[in-house]
This record gives sequence, C-alpha cells and structure tokens, in this order.
Amino acid sequence: MRRMPAVAHRFYPGEPEALRRQVEELTAVPPGTKKTAACAVIAPHAGYMFSGRVAGEAFAQVDIPATVLILGPNHHGLGAPVAVMAEGSWEMPLGIVPLDRELAAAILAASPLAVADPAAHQREHSLEVQVPFLQLLQPDLAITPVALGHLPFSACRELGLALAAALKAVTRPVLMVASTDMSHYEPRSLASRMDHRALERVLSLDPEGLYRTVIGERISMCGIIPTTVVLVAARELGATRAVLVRYTDSGETTGDTTQVVGYASLILS
Repeated sequence: MRRMPAVAHRFYPGEPEALRRQVEELTAVPPGTKKTAACAVIAPHAGYMFSGRVAGEAFAQVDIPATVLILGPNHHGLGAPVAVMAEGSWEMPLGIVPLDRELAAAILAASPLAVADPAAHQREHSLEVQVPFLQLLQPDLAITPVALGHLPFSACRELGLALAAALKAVTRPVLMVASTDMSHYEPRSLASRMDHRALERVLSLDPEGLYRTVIGERISMCGIIPTTVVLVAARELGATRAVLVRYTDSGETTGDTTQVVGYASLILS
C-alpha cells in the first residue's frame, strides 16, 4: 500500500519546491562541518515554523544512512500499541519513500509486542514530519515506521532490546529516530524546568530514569515511549554519549510564554 501525506500543507509546505527550500534552510550548516555517525536522533514533531530548526540542526550534523527506523507516539489511538508499517511506501511531497521490508521483518521476528499494522500510521504526524529532513539529506532513503501507544517500562525495555537485536541482524547501518515534543501548554519557566529534568535523564542515557521522571512528575512529553525505547536500544548497541543540540519552546515563534510547548533535539552516539 502507499501511504499518502497526512499533514502536508499544515505542518510543512506541501509544494515540493517550497518544502525543499525550507528544509535546505533548516538544515544549513557551516561549510566543513564534520558529520557524526550517530546511533540515534531525538527530534521534535511540531509544525516546521515552531520546531523545524530544532530538528533540522540535529539531522544536519548526522551522517544519515540509507535505512532509518522512525519511532513516534500514536496520537490518534488507532491500531496496535506497537504498530510497524511493514510493506508499501510513503508518498511524500519530495518523492516516494520505500519501506525497508527486511528491517520490518526483523523487528516483527524479534518482538512479540510488534504487529504489522498500517492503520496506526494513516493519520499520524509524529513520524511523517521527520521524513522530509531525512529525504533531503539521504536521497536513497528507506524507512521503517513504528507507531507506539502507551507501554509500561518493562515493555519498553523488552521492545528496545528486540530492536537492538533486529538492527544487529540486518548487518548494515541504521539510524534510529525517536520523535517527541516536550512539555505541553505550561508557562515557559515551568516547562523549561520540567523539560530539563527529563533531558538530564536522556543525557545520562538512563531510560528507566527518564520513564520514571516523566511519568512520576507528570511531564507532558508526548514521545516518552519512543524515547525510552530508543534509549534502551541505543545502550544495547553500544551508545555511550548523548548531546543536546538545541532546546527551545513555541514562545520563540509566537511571543506568548504563558503557555508553551517545549522542543528538544539530541544526538546519541
């Protein structure tokens, strides 16, 4: 099946040339910038006018391989809790992106939690908004999209270890992308304080600490599940370092700091 764009013209430009120009601007880096061979990127998924630069700065610093595993929260509640889109392609304004069927099959084989379920992906924006950045930086891109509902930490750990096993099984470079925004609709001072509590745990590569901090302190980080799962997988794959590329909030765009959404991007290597 071919998945059509769900949020083009809303979260990002739907016209190919306008989208290409915007993504090129958002991913511009100084000449000679050395790119990182990263294990994972954590990036926000709001409209590009709000969080595009936060995401773009991180992706621009990473050597994007031909296969990218994208994990995002399931905002609509459709489909399975761990929904893998295993076959078909995504039709995006910048062109058709094939799905990596081998990686999808490896994930389904490695984890009984994972289900081949395209329904969860049809309206979900958290994965879609990452794709134009990846397309522009890697013309030979193939993706494996995974939409995640709420899971207990034990299931996050189980899934993360299974993803690491699947990535080892395909024996080629794969970048993981965890899609998340941070606090939602809090005053800037509170959002920043809460978000940095969570980010401390990410920077320490501490998935259980992140999960317990976000759930225990009621931090409205919508991508806590994909971020936790990716942290587990990254540690299992040998990641030893996390770097915060940029943190900001929606008030930088709107001027309203009474109710902001926080955005952060990080690179794990």
